[in-house]
Amino acid sequence: MKKILLGTAACVFAASTFVTSALAADPHIDPAKLSEHVKVLASDAFEGRGPATAGEVKSVAYISEQFKAAGLQPGGDKTKTGRAWTQDVPLAQFDIKGPVAVSVKAGGETLTWTQGHEVAIRAAETGVDHVSVKDAPVVFVGYGVKAPERNWDDFKGVDLHGKIALVLVNDPDFETGQGDFGGKAMTYYGRWTYKYEEAARQGAIGFIVIHETAPASYGWNTVRNSNTNAVFDIIRKNPSEAHAPIEAWIQRDTTIDLFRRAGLDFEALKKQAQTREFKPVTLSGVTFSTDFAVDARKVVSHNVVGVLPGTKHPGERIIYTAHWDHLGVGLPDARGDRIYNGAVDNASGVSGLIELGRAFAHSPRTERTTMFMAVTAEEKGLLGSEYYATNPLYPLATTVANINMDGAAVNGPAKDISTSGDAGLTLQDDLIAVAKAHGRYFTKDSRPEAGSFFRSDHFSFAKQGLPALSFGSGRDLVKGGVEAGKAAQEAYVRDRYHQPADEFDPNWDLSGMAQDLTIGYDLGMQLANSREWPEWKAGSEFKAARDKTAAERK
Repeated sequence: MKKILLGTAACVFAASTFVTSALAADPHIDPAKLSEHVKVLASDAFEGRGPATAGEVKSVAYISEQFKAAGLQPGGDKTKTGRAWTQDVPLAQFDIKGPVAVSVKAGGETLTWTQGHEVAIRAAETGVDHVSVKDAPVVFVGYGVKAPERNWDDFKGVDLHGKIALVLVNDPDFETGQGDFGGKAMTYYGRWTYKYEEAARQGAIGFIVIHETAPASYGWNTVRNSNTNAVFDIIRKNPSEAHAPIEAWIQRDTTIDLFRRAGLDFEALKKQAQTREFKPVTLSGVTFSTDFAVDARKVVSHNVVGVLPGTKHPGERIIYTAHWDHLGVGLPDARGDRIYNGAVDNASGVSGLIELGRAFAHSPRTERTTMFMAVTAEEKGLLGSEYYATNPLYPLATTVANINMDGAAVNGPAKDISTSGDAGLTLQDDLIAVAKAHGRYFTKDSRPEAGSFFRSDHFSFAKQGLPALSFGSGRDLVKGGVEAGKAAQEAYVRDRYHQPADEFDPNWDLSGMAQDLTIGYDLGMQLANSREWPEWKAGSEFKAARDKTAAERK
């Protein structure tokens, strides 16, 4: 999971017209139904809803059945008689087989590390069945960023072939809040996914990301649990071009000790890394070794797709999405629980998706098509949405927008709404206008440094140019205000996010979730009954891709 002002008089008029028409009917979203879906999907019987597991079979069957019961039509892959409820998503799956041996030589001493404790090493995604690294030199490469447009290069021509690189998470601006990367708000250069991509480009044996809770935006338990189970990728002709053999994380305290043994000061070097003058530093006398087996195989997962064809413009569609997958079965927590139920993340979002489908199915049919898609493998890198966005069942050029839901409100109503990240697009303007009509105000992402815009499924669509956002409650709770909302969010990230403790709670107050979904319903209803085509604003990195297909939208 992850986490605008109207520019012209014409835009203001359009938004005003939208709000008047969108609030004409109450969709009657029932918190009790929302609760029941979450209870089922997050039950132990669904085994954490891991892709390509028995939990997927149950999840896909349940969502398909609920879509049908809600009144939707199948909108997936073509069949001899029409459409299936699913879109096949071919993936490569990688699992570590057996033990992971990890050792480091530093200062004349050999240190033995434990998988999940000092380090969290991901199963290699290069297609090999065995990884063996012996005494590889270790280099600190700062934030591991190469950004020519910002005149920034952390590598300075250093040859990383045959070496392991230690890299900081987030952007060089994170500590100071100012600089060449836009301040606290994370850019894609700050994402750990970018770091691993750069490792492959640099020819390194691997990049090990240094975990620090604040810049990562989550604790070590989340890192450990997310990176020591099965990993997935799209099917690639040359996987080594996208992945280095070693992709891993390391604890901060372990890193500090390693630097000390090499005669280096971690904090001082981190400060240097915040400047463009930084140069890579070899950890003298430090080498890294590891050995483990990998099970690599091809699997087929599934997106679940329901549609309601439009009456006047059926070839144009609004896509609602929520990911159905979670982490499955993994390392045990302190209680011995190994099932990662993913109640908030994201059984709650799928629950909302089903009930939005029901609301549209029981309303007068819209002029444009509405589509409801539960996507797979979000937790594995947004892969289900990435597959759809690059292999769409219906043309993206005539898709109006993507409205995504990832983690719903379980602590009652809020006075505000928010989005994951803050993107420059008129779709967000429309959302703000609808929220205002409901007596709610808009709050920008409260944690821009977490890079939430890049961490949920709307990002897959945005990369292809489609106007897209993820929305949900803000933190200003009706009961307790911002203080209570912030405390609830922090407690969730600390104690339950990507942990077995993210379980269904019958004491949740889902009335706020129902209110949020009503706003999402109104936003989609307006778009589905208008000729509006949301746009990226000037300066957006996604605008050019959308503009290429402008002639196909009338």
